[in-house]
Amino acid sequence: MDSVLHTRGRFGPRTLLITTAALPLTGWAIHATALHRRLATTKRDPLTGLLRRDTYTARARRLLARHDEVAVVMVDADRFKEINDQLGHAAGDTVLAAFGARLTAWAGPRASVGRLGGDEFAVVLQLPSDRREQRLAQLVRMLHTPVVLNDGRTVDVAASVGAATPHTVGSRDLSVLQRAADAALYDGKHTGQAVLATAAHTSVPSFNGRRLGRPGTAVWGRAA
Repeated sequence: MDSVLHTRGRFGPRTLLITTAALPLTGWAIHATALHRRLATTKRDPLTGLLRRDTYTARARRLLARHDEVAVVMVDADRFKEINDQLGHAAGDTVLAAFGARLTAWAGPRASVGRLGGDEFAVVLQLPSDRREQRLAQLVRMLHTPVVLNDGRTVDVAASVGAATPHTVGSRDLSVLQRAADAALYDGKHTGQAVLATAAHTSVPSFNGRRLGRPGTAVWGRAA
């Protein structure tokens, strides 16, 4: 009995006050953690784990403002509709997830890598001019590596790649660079080559909402 009384006596009013005050704080900490996770989820595409358009755009603009040698790279999956139609949407999702993982691995943690919608992706990263050709050719090879589906089947994949830099295009505006890179992408559509945009790509007319590229630009990384 004495021991029970002694134990109870150790918890005075001050202790009870601290304990009571800590309970709401603990609850708020749990709520804040859950809220942070939900906010992080809304910033990323649930299928590929890449940034959604708004978050990608904000990070991309910061990179363009802070760094001199930076590149905007647009990526479009080739024959993706055929994969969906012939192998099913689950196979298509696996391919998109694989592309997301490959783009993330290629670009590195400091880049802005986003899924802009459907099978269209964009990357903004620091890319020194003396490594540009090598790195873009590497990306082409990665995106042309077959994807193994969940059921063990292997599907051949491909993607078109266009790139633009402030120096080759003459602008540091993200929208201008993306349009130029997208136009360059269409110069190399289905060729297995990455195409670097020039200033001329910023004025290429559009067709069905997408810009058309012009021939005669630098191309790198033909896939085998």
